[in-house]
Amino acid sequence: MRKDDESEPVEIPIDGILDLHTFNPKEIKDLLPDYLSECRERGILDVRIIHGKGTGALRETVHAILRKIPEVESFSLAGEDGGGWGATVVRLKS
Repeated sequence: MRKDDESEPVEIPIDGILDLHTFNPKEIKDLLPDYLSECRERGILDVRIIHGKGTGALRETVHAILRKIPEVESFSLAGEDGGGWGATVVRLKS
């Protein structure tokens, strides 16, 4: 009998900080909108997404997804005290 490749769902703390280092890049497309939606439901309108510096590919993927989410009011790279270009800060519409 072959074991299913899908792992059990992992509970992610909804605290306004999402570290993408622990996720497979294929998961980001669904994870990011769901996470932001849950933050918004809980009244968390300022979110920091940690994507790392690396080659910038994950950052570009994150930004492309954010551009398509109507609930996103704005986003920009974090300041130096928030991770610099290794993180993106998002402001959600209230």
